[in-house]
Amino acid sequence: MSGIPKPAIGVAVLAVAGFAAWAFWPGSGEDRWLGYVEGESLYIAAPVSGRLAMRSVERGASVNAGDALFTLDPASSDAETARLAAEAAAAQAQAGDVAGARERAPELDVSRAAQAAAAAQLARAEKDYQRYAALAAKGFVSKSQFDAARAARDTAAAQVAQAQAQERAGRLSVGRTGQQAAATAQVAAAQAALKGAQVRRGEIAPVAPARGIVEQTYYNPGEWVPANSPVVSVLPDDRRKLRFFVPEAKIAQLKPGMTVRFTCDGCGGERSARIAWIAPRAEFTPPVIYSERARAKLVFMVEAALPPQGKPLPPGLPVEVIPQ
Repeated sequence: MSGIPKPAIGVAVLAVAGFAAWAFWPGSGEDRWLGYVEGESLYIAAPVSGRLAMRSVERGASVNAGDALFTLDPASSDAETARLAAEAAAAQAQAGDVAGARERAPELDVSRAAQAAAAAQLARAEKDYQRYAALAAKGFVSKSQFDAARAARDTAAAQVAQAQAQERAGRLSVGRTGQQAAATAQVAAAQAALKGAQVRRGEIAPVAPARGIVEQTYYNPGEWVPANSPVVSVLPDDRRKLRFFVPEAKIAQLKPGMTVRFTCDGCGGERSARIAWIAPRAEFTPPVIYSERARAKLVFMVEAALPPQGKPLPPGLPVEVIPQ
């Protein structure tokens, strides 16, 4: 050491101190707000229980909206749909029966023929009556003959009225108004039940609601799945957001709708997001972001929606939001 000049030692000490100051001195990044990417997963389930017949996706697979995810065994659903379809057909037939005429078409034809015969008889009796009336006025027929002709006319008129009433009765519906209303209601109820079964038949084979990634699978084919238990969770590309924490002294600068800039590892430069929600209450710095750079005691959580992009950011990715 005695051979090294003192000025050189001084320069070395200054260099080490300068490097340490550059490496450990809080820079502009200390003012940045720390956070991470968060995703809102969709948990896809069936409203009925059943055996998992097929699962079309695996964890980590990319799916598009409308892609098949899984299918429960359709045997019981198909049987229930067939039963309700038969009940709807039976209700429809019963409604048609009570709304139909009492007599069939051939029977109504007989009634109309009888009505035509009675009308012809009435026409003939009317002519006879008119002739006897003229002769009675001249004294050529007795009163009893005239009365017989009038009685024959009245009888023929009554027979016509009877034939017309019989035809009208044959055209009447089998059921009364109340019975027809009840039959119509039964048809509506049966059809509604059938429609519900058809909807449930589709619900046992759900599809992806949006483009995204299969985040997790919970059952394998052959296992029994309880009703409303998720079989697959999908993380949509458009349901990702930033969640960052702002010191209480800075929260007044932000409001929903504002655009913030942020950076992250592998982001390829600054990106932007739009503030969607600001927590109404402060909280202590959460452990997930606690560090010497984020040691404020009270912070507010802020969420900002990420715009759709080609390659969505993965949940949990740390980010640094640049204050305005």
